[in-house]
Amino acid sequence: MIQIEQTNMTFPLWGLAIFILWTIAVVVMLLTVRIRHLSAGGSPKDFGTPNDQSLLWRLFRVQSNLVENLPLYLGVVFLLTVRSVSGTAVDALIVTYIVFRLIHSIIHIAGLDPKFRIVSLAIQLSCLVALTIMAVL
Repeated sequence: MIQIEQTNMTFPLWGLAIFILWTIAVVVMLLTVRIRHLSAGGSPKDFGTPNDQSLLWRLFRVQSNLVENLPLYLGVVFLLTVRSVSGTAVDALIVTYIVFRLIHSIIHIAGLDPKFRIVSLAIQLSCLVALTIMAVL
């Protein structure tokens, strides 16, 4: 029998779990809005029509953005995990990244000023760069 060694849940892995669960929640919200849109006589063509005033479009963009960013975060988690890099600084950067990833999505869903998303994105990218440097050095 093959025995697989189990890795403890670390902050990076918990962050990954939260990222995945948030992505699933956004997909469920998007499906709900799509079903309501179609039930109200809306067209499937509306799904791809850029319109920042439309919750349907904003949810679509949030879901796409999450899917675009998940591989970056996953890569950082992989590096941190296989190199056994951990500590208070890593944990703080992970928490900051995940919090601002969620804030970024919420700002987009709510249709708030895009400047706030840019600030959130800058913080997230800074966290990813710092974590990557920590993982490879």
